[in-house]
Order: sequence, then C-alpha cells, then structure tokens
Amino acid sequence: MVARLVCFVAGVLALSSGLASAHGSHSNDQPQSDDWATRHMMEEHHIEGFDAPSFFTLHDYDASGAWTTEEVRKTYGMDDESNKGVDQSRKEAAVRQVFDLFDPTNTGTITRDAWLKAVAAGTRLPDLGFGPGHHGDMEYEYEIHHFEKFHGDDTTEDDLTHPEDIEHFRRHDEEELAQIRLEKLERMQVVEVNIPSKFRRNF
Repeated sequence: MVARLVCFVAGVLALSSGLASAHGSHSNDQPQSDDWATRHMMEEHHIEGFDAPSFFTLHDYDASGAWTTEEVRKTYGMDDESNKGVDQSRKEAAVRQVFDLFDPTNTGTITRDAWLKAVAAGTRLPDLGFGPGHHGDMEYEYEIHHFEKFHGDDTTEDDLTHPEDIEHFRRHDEEELAQIRLEKLERMQVVEVNIPSKFRRNF
C-alpha cells in the first residue's frame, strides 16, 4: 500500500502518535503558534521529542552544515501549493525575518553554531503564517496528513473514498499520463510539433 515515511535523525528523535485534524487539510487558517518548531515537528513529522541539533540536521537538506534561504523557504513550506497564492515579497520578507534572528552578522547562511547559540539564548523560529511547514513530496504529505489519520494497514482500495484520496490518485494518474506522453515523444526521431512552422514541409 502506501509506504510509511518517517524521518529519523541520529536516533535521538522520538515518534509521537501524531495529531488528528480535519481530513489532511493543508489549510493555513489555524491560530499562530508561540513555538512554531514544535508545531512543525508534530504536524509535519509526527515527532514530539527533539532537540536543537536534531531540528537543525533534519532541515539541513544538503547536509552542508548551514541553512540557505532556499532551505528556510522549504522548511516553512513557502513553496508548497498551500502557499502558492502568497505574494513573493511577503515570502522574501519572512525569510529575512528568520535570518535577522539567526544570522545577525549577515553572512547569508544560518550555520549550525549560530542556530544553537541563538536557541540557547531563547530565540525561537517565529510562526510566519505559512502553516505548519509542508515540505514533503506528494506521497509524504498524503501519507502523514491523511492516510495515517484516517486509514490503517488493513485499508483496501474500496475504502479510499475521501475527497483527499480521490484527489491524490487523480494526481497520480495525471503524472503517469504525462510520463507516458514524454516517453512517446522521446521515442520519436523528430518531434514535428517542436519544429517552427516556417521550417516544416507542406504536403
């Protein structure tokens, strides 16, 4: 069925049972949190027990030892479809807000040491209004925000009737059709539709 996807970091993170909410919605209309990192870990990763080094490592996607602006955007889910209607200037301002807190010397990255020092001094990631930080792929988001909450190991295909199930498999079908079309084009020696009309022979 759907593969279970849970991120583990250095064996120090403990799994929680997760939070139940309305059918896996990606709505961002929940009240803002005073502790956004904890909200993120519980809602997006189903993890309760974590520390500052673990949180940093989990969101250092390229394992470089520093967070870039792109990694901060990803962690906050700014590029997730749930935030596609948000103006880019607001997203840029939000990223600057995080960097003002954790990169006070304007190096352009948030290093692990800078992160740990700021957290030890009481600085926390602010809730910037982008929701819990959806940053997984389609399978992960469906699994953790819907399937785990409303289905189980004994779920059959006939049980997958929620709107979220239908939309998930519709997107799967769409991706498969797109892949089939691409493979068909790649097998063609010449793709006629890609030739400008002035260079085509008129028969």
